[in-house]
Amino acid sequence: MTKPMMILIAGPYRSGTGDDPVKMAENLRRLERMSWPIFQKGHVPMIGEWAALPVWTAAGGQRVGDELYEHILHPTAGRLLQHCDAVLRLPGDSKGADNDVAIATARGIPVYRSIEEVPDISGVTGSAAAPVHPPV
Repeated sequence: MTKPMMILIAGPYRSGTGDDPVKMAENLRRLERMSWPIFQKGHVPMIGEWAALPVWTAAGGQRVGDELYEHILHPTAGRLLQHCDAVLRLPGDSKGADNDVAIATARGIPVYRSIEEVPDISGVTGSAAAPVHPPV
């Protein structure tokens, strides 16, 4: 493999939060923490909420779980998976992440269960090697 993949990071976002915005933000940060290691391995990280939440807000979304939320959030991940080359499934109960895995599996898209399984192509892509630590 020499081409960078777009990798969807799937894991709990809303699940288990009781729709508490603080807990949901913590879950999003947990998903986002995996973006740097994916990038270091030469790939492009993607999180469904990065794409879906601005759409929901622009469409007039008012409350997590409202009809508009349900109409946008999970379908966005399904659409993203038409462009993603792999999924990194993080631990934790999540119907949405389980659905992402099911879609990926049906489409023949690789599903990784740990960052160690993601191929490292950082030295193959022709781009400059990523620094060991993110800039401050």
